[in-house]
Order: sequence, then structure tokens, then C-alpha cells
Amino acid sequence: MSDLFDEYPMLIFALESLLALFLLVFIVVWTSSGKKKITRAHSTEQHKQQNPQNPQ
Repeated sequence: MSDLFDEYPMLIFALESLLALFLLVFIVVWTSSGKKKITRAHSTEQHKQQNPQNPQ
């Protein structure tokens, strides 16, 4: 393995940058999906408050 890095010294920087890119995309997707869930629950709650059902 060290022979590979000795032959291609920039390979470790490429691997590190790919890992950083993957982490960035993962964090953005995770946080945006959480925001959608909160917004969806909040809008459902507002819809219930605006349209109360009157049992008659």
C-alpha cells in the first residue's frame, strides 16, 4: 500500500478531497431532509388549526 502512495504521492490528496466531498453532500442531504420533516409537520398542524372539524 505504501508503494502505491510512493508511486503516486498526489493520490492521498485526491482520496482526502473525495472523502470531504462525500461528507459535505451527506451533511447537506441530512440537514435538508430534517428541515422538510419539520416543515411538513408544522404545516399539517397549521392546517388542522385553520380547519377545525365540527362534529354535529
